[in-house]
Amino acid sequence: MNHLYLVLEIIVSFSLLLVAKKFFGKVGVFVWIAICTIFANIFEAKNIMLFGLNLAAGHVMFGGVFLATDILSECYGKAEAKKGVWIGLLADIALIACGQLCRLYIASDLDSADPAIQRLFSMNLRITAASAVMFFISNWCDVLLFAKIREMTGGKYLWLRNNVATIVCNCLENFLFYFLAFFPAFSIGQIVSMGLATCLLEIVIGVCDTPFLYLARKIKAKDE
Repeated sequence: MNHLYLVLEIIVSFSLLLVAKKFFGKVGVFVWIAICTIFANIFEAKNIMLFGLNLAAGHVMFGGVFLATDILSECYGKAEAKKGVWIGLLADIALIACGQLCRLYIASDLDSADPAIQRLFSMNLRITAASAVMFFISNWCDVLLFAKIREMTGGKYLWLRNNVATIVCNCLENFLFYFLAFFPAFSIGQIVSMGLATCLLEIVIGVCDTPFLYLARKIKAKDE
């Protein structure tokens, strides 16, 4: 069933991004980047089984950020895509900072949510910092690589620049994140194994977002 839920999440989340672009233009895409960043970090707390592997549940939403920045690059230019990456980083920092502040409140006697809040927003500083750093670097590199391939191909082969930029940057981010977060507690071999397992899902999501990018290029916002 998890594979079906994966397909449904890809369709629903990527379609909502197209709706955001249709009704709000690049502002809607910026907002969706912030939404995806926050949801992805929350969903990462849940582990699921996919393709026989134990994986975090936030990868589709993280993939939505890559799709959103590619839409910005393709439809509005590299400068707007870079702005989207900064917005994602701000959303990441806001979630971390405000989540920690929420944990500090002393719950009332009527409260039943505090244990869940404490568990959800508890964090390992090293892992959280590694996640935020690699989120920014991978998306920034995606924007640059997407633009470079577009320049080299004369604007042709949208599928090529989308897949190469997204898959390369997303997969490299996996290995570097695991290294920054867990070395030397985990060996290089273990880190490579975890990175390869996550890359399988990232490649599936990266390939699936291509039709949505073609649709986004055709969709004109109401104010455009």
